[in-house]
Amino acid sequence: MTDLNSCYHCGLPVPAGERLAVRIGGALRPMCCRGCQAVAQAIADAGMEAYYTQRTALPGGRAEPVPDLAELAVYDSPALQAGFLDAPPADGDGAPCEVNLMLEGVTCAACLWLNERHLAAQPGVLAVEVNFSIHRAKVRWDPARTQLSRLLRAVAAIGYRAHPFDARRRDALMQRERRTALWRFLVAGLSSMQVMMYAVPVYLATEGDMTAGDENLIRWASLALTLPAIFYSSAHFFRNAVRDLRLRRLGMDVPVALGIAVAFAASVWATVAGTGEVYFDSVTMFVFLLLGGRYLELRVRQRATDAVDRLSAVVPAVAERLPEWPASRRAEAVAVASLAVGDVLSVAPGAVVPADGVVVEGDSAADESLLTGESLPVPKAAGATVTGGSINLQSPLLLRVTRIGAETTVQAIVRLLDRAMSEKPRGVMDADRVAGRFVALVLVAAALTVAAWLWLEPARAVWVAVSVLVVTCPCALALATPAALTAATTRLARQGVLVTRGHALETLARVTDVVFDKTGTLTRGRLRLLQVLPHAGVAAADCHRLAAALEQGSRHPVALALLAGADAAGGPLPLAEARHLTGRGVEGSAGGLVLRLGAADWLADGWCAAPVPSDLPAGGAGRVVVHLASRQSWLASFVMEDELRPDAAAAVEALQAAGCRVHLLSGDQASAVDAVADRLGIVERVARASPASKLEYVQHIQGRPGPDRGHPRCVLMVGDGVNDAPVLAAADVSLAVASASDVAGASADGLLLSGRLIDIALALQRARMTQRIIRQNLVWAMLYNAAAIPLAAAGLVSPWLAGLGMAGSSLLVVGNALRLSR
Repeated sequence: MTDLNSCYHCGLPVPAGERLAVRIGGALRPMCCRGCQAVAQAIADAGMEAYYTQRTALPGGRAEPVPDLAELAVYDSPALQAGFLDAPPADGDGAPCEVNLMLEGVTCAACLWLNERHLAAQPGVLAVEVNFSIHRAKVRWDPARTQLSRLLRAVAAIGYRAHPFDARRRDALMQRERRTALWRFLVAGLSSMQVMMYAVPVYLATEGDMTAGDENLIRWASLALTLPAIFYSSAHFFRNAVRDLRLRRLGMDVPVALGIAVAFAASVWATVAGTGEVYFDSVTMFVFLLLGGRYLELRVRQRATDAVDRLSAVVPAVAERLPEWPASRRAEAVAVASLAVGDVLSVAPGAVVPADGVVVEGDSAADESLLTGESLPVPKAAGATVTGGSINLQSPLLLRVTRIGAETTVQAIVRLLDRAMSEKPRGVMDADRVAGRFVALVLVAAALTVAAWLWLEPARAVWVAVSVLVVTCPCALALATPAALTAATTRLARQGVLVTRGHALETLARVTDVVFDKTGTLTRGRLRLLQVLPHAGVAAADCHRLAAALEQGSRHPVALALLAGADAAGGPLPLAEARHLTGRGVEGSAGGLVLRLGAADWLADGWCAAPVPSDLPAGGAGRVVVHLASRQSWLASFVMEDELRPDAAAAVEALQAAGCRVHLLSGDQASAVDAVADRLGIVERVARASPASKLEYVQHIQGRPGPDRGHPRCVLMVGDGVNDAPVLAAADVSLAVASASDVAGASADGLLLSGRLIDIALALQRARMTQRIIRQNLVWAMLYNAAAIPLAAAGLVSPWLAGLGMAGSSLLVVGNALRLSR
């Protein structure tokens, strides 16, 4: 039945004489103000009345007036949107926009449901994802059909407040939450200490040491000192429990609030009546210990967003732009949000790089440890890519901006971390369901205990029931899985392994087979010059400079290898004129000679007058050979290979030692694949694999029985994140070996930003350790409750000791999970 004295929307009292109502669920529901009436009417008109039956908390205050569109129009400004849109549209391109909104006023899962449904129903909205843990909504919309101001007003119309994500505002909200939790904890601690000072003399006094008047005075003093712990420190427990009971559900605060209320009420009755035992010390100690555990839990939960916040804040707000470069080096300080692609920036030694770019002048090194986990400085010279957020260490650099705003590497990583943390793994959902049912069992156990003790010894029935309620709080059970997953995810991110899907850690722990792509994964994906073999007595260095001169300006892998070798050898390159012939090589002139650089049959096909040398090196087995010749003679041969990553052998060996089968799956020629597989000790290899055959191969492995009692094998696919997209999606879990500049295009379950293959083995080890710790936490939580319930029901555990056990159990689970952070 509806309470006619309370607002149906916000729960606050209806002022006397107010006659506002909205028809919801076939009945008129009272409203306390026109703001609540407007919001409730909007919810009803949108067909989302189920919100009122699903919500688990009230909005917490009267609805604010819905702002006019004119007030929100400032958020439609392109200049302002450039600072917060994840996908700002180019002029007139009609591309969808995407924004992260902070939601204020969200108190429960029904609030999420309401916001998600309401935003998704707005014209022009393409997708909505709401994250309850961080109270954000990611909204994508068509700018040709609606505007951001209309979406913000739509949220306000149903009683919430939304605004583009602001890291400083988010920090303020988190600090306020921490400060409130800390104050509750400190007040409960002070109250507990003062009450204990009065309780100790009573416990130690022998018969005759204390008069009845003295003991009565101590009881009243203890009651007064307990009030702050009850009405301030414990107030949120009671609010949450009342909310849950009104909605006919059992949250984890129900047994806590019931235990505190029963113990306090019985102690007050004993104090007023002057008979029976009081346990004010037990009540305050329990509240103190419980709040201490909750505060640590809050810190662990907020740590889940620390990595995201650090990345979001790493890019500076101001950059030094050279507007007239190269004509002038005059620099001006501009906001990073106003940068455009193509701008040239000056980055001083020790400064943070403000945007992704390419070095156009300078020679230095960068610290990219925050982004990739690589602790050593990375050399940066002209032509090198530089990632926004890295630190220039040695010398000044000039760089040309290539990515801005939401397209930068830092923002791509932030989006991937957000996605990973917003997805609930199966283990977390299972733990939530078990914890919810466990609360019902606790209440049943407490009721049976009261009934039994009322028959055995009525004087102890209340305290034994309180102990049962307190000692069996399922906090440890609910924390067992998420605490471990959060600690492991943040630790791997610091190591350079970015987990982008919620299920990745759970699946990594079950991996039986690791399938590697070759090019760009086990190898670096670029050729390295091994040897220059001169012919006809010509100096090797001279031939090298001639070949490099022909390849100037080319981005072909052969050209890059020759140019890199020429840079290392030193000396200027001669002037050259050249044209590239697809599938053949390069033809041109340099050093006064007409030259060709390419395959032997192309040079020998009636072009070079000299016979083919008998000692020409052959290609194959992973090697590439090109030859340089003039019209009169063969000059030199260049031997190159796609070099292996330095830790590839160690990574394969570590994975095999961990019990995994390692496979090599590549589209390259059999000779190249066999050469790499033989060097790394990989037995199972497939060459000349098309995308379809790669997919079929992985699915074949998945269909085979695994070593674990007939369960199918679990495949980890490691590729480059772009070319291997289909097979990465088909694998049980996937990792992309991606440089920092490739993050935005990668689509795997995790990214190996460090570029170290050995980190794959370490990630598997960390995932397996995570599952061990989760199992330890769950076993501990279940064993603790299995032992604690009989002891408490038997009257062997006092309320304060029950509180210590419950808080200690939660802290043990959190502490065990934090081992993963080391």
